[in-house]
Amino acid sequence: MKNSQKKNIGICLVVVGALLLILATVIPALGDLLDQNIYTAGSAFLVVAGVIVHIWMNKKLPLDDEPEEED
Repeated sequence: MKNSQKKNIGICLVVVGALLLILATVIPALGDLLDQNIYTAGSAFLVVAGVIVHIWMNKKLPLDDEPEEED
């Protein structure tokens, strides 16, 4: 997996968290199956984790265009 693809993992987590929150709001059956707070807490966790992973990966991984330093 290229570094540019690895950097998008955090963004994918944010999108999945947002979609989970949207689905729990739009589809009433999901709110009836479990407590609505589980969806809210789960989506909040995914969004926060996605932002942290995105920042961490962008600081850690070099760009594909830049040559890696060799010792």
